[in-house]
Amino acid sequence: MLTVHHLNNSRSQRVLWLLEELELPYEIVHYQRDPQTMLAPASLRAIHPLGKSPVVTTDDGQTLAESGAIIETLIERYGNGRLAPAADSPDALRYRYWLHFAEGTAMSPLLLKLVFDRLETAKMPFFAKPIAKAIAAKTKSAFINPNIASHLNYMEAELGKSEWFAGDAFTGADIQMSFVVEASRARGGLDAKRPKLLAYLERIHARPAYKRALERGGPYELLN
Repeated sequence: MLTVHHLNNSRSQRVLWLLEELELPYEIVHYQRDPQTMLAPASLRAIHPLGKSPVVTTDDGQTLAESGAIIETLIERYGNGRLAPAADSPDALRYRYWLHFAEGTAMSPLLLKLVFDRLETAKMPFFAKPIAKAIAAKTKSAFINPNIASHLNYMEAELGKSEWFAGDAFTGADIQMSFVVEASRARGGLDAKRPKLLAYLERIHARPAYKRALERGGPYELLN
């Protein structure tokens, strides 16, 4: 049986969702972030040397890491034609593109924004705080926020072409992109000015498999 090493409030939530969509049996090993550092516990390093989530162990003892690689591998092994367009389909290239866009392009400025937001409120000597806040504010206004806005505009326009990211059918690319859109809603400025992305969130959150994954995975504060 597949085992998901699941870190709370993390990308591993979308792996649970994928398994629910595929209706595969799986077990969950839960891990909690350090409340101060928000990092994964050291015990995850026993599963994978980098100690990050998601990690999946297969019934034949293999260890799978990286969200995109996990999604591609599980769909190839267990999808039986579901959740991915046929290789000769016009949507196949688009599908692969969005699988890689999520982490290769979209998440970088969102992660930087999280880091610099925390820098502004971090504890430090009083004389350093104005300098840190000024650096954080300048970096966000000059680089981070414009990049996030550019990505959101691009995604909004692409969803104007079809209901889902890779075409008219729901695929693993939508599962991969879900964390990006949810993170953008939580801290990236995604609001009613981009209605297609908000409608996309409503569609994925309404899926029965998504709801089942939340029930099994536990609290997912990125949605709040």
